[in-house]
Amino acid sequence: MFMKLNLLDLMMSKRGKARSEMTVEERIAAADIRKIEGNEYFKEKKLEEAMQQYEMAIAYMGDDFMFQLFGKYRDMALAVKNPCHLNMAACLIKLKRFDEAIAQCSIVLSEDESNVKALFRRGKAKSELGQTESAREDFLKAKKYSPEDKEILRELRLLAEQDKALYQKQKELYKGLFGPRPEAKPKKANYLVVFWQWLVYLIHYLVKLFKRKNE
Repeated sequence: MFMKLNLLDLMMSKRGKARSEMTVEERIAAADIRKIEGNEYFKEKKLEEAMQQYEMAIAYMGDDFMFQLFGKYRDMALAVKNPCHLNMAACLIKLKRFDEAIAQCSIVLSEDESNVKALFRRGKAKSELGQTESAREDFLKAKKYSPEDKEILRELRLLAEQDKALYQKQKELYKGLFGPRPEAKPKKANYLVVFWQWLVYLIHYLVKLFKRKNE
């Protein structure tokens, strides 16, 4: 099947048929050929080559073309176009080009806000950029649509562990900045005051005793 599609693509290229001259079905088929070739490169870990194929597939379905599509034809086009954006995102994440990966996923989510792969890969890219809360939001949305997905649950668990580690680090930092709270020192007794109080009491007692004897 793959060889047949390559042959079809080659024949169309030789004829020099411009995209604008192709029917809707032909453009979608040509895009699908590029997508399949991109997938083959991806399996071989040839990421740059894979992305070139995905970009060419997406080029067959530009904004002007998509704007004209309705119903089943739009669905057919998106069934090819969206996986290309998602596969591009997967390549970009592996290449650590996280901002570009986020952009590819966002294109898919603009068409399909419940797309689990787009939410997950965008969350992954955001997490790598340190955008923790935004990443968590994407992962939680993905979990809503796929609650048993182990990869999503793993990423949420990793974020929770990062939060805990950050809290402990900040706690130690603040402790180091302000130091331990000094312990309250016991107040020393003022022995002089105690002595004078005792002396006054003694004098008062002796005076009273003396008065009683003279009565």
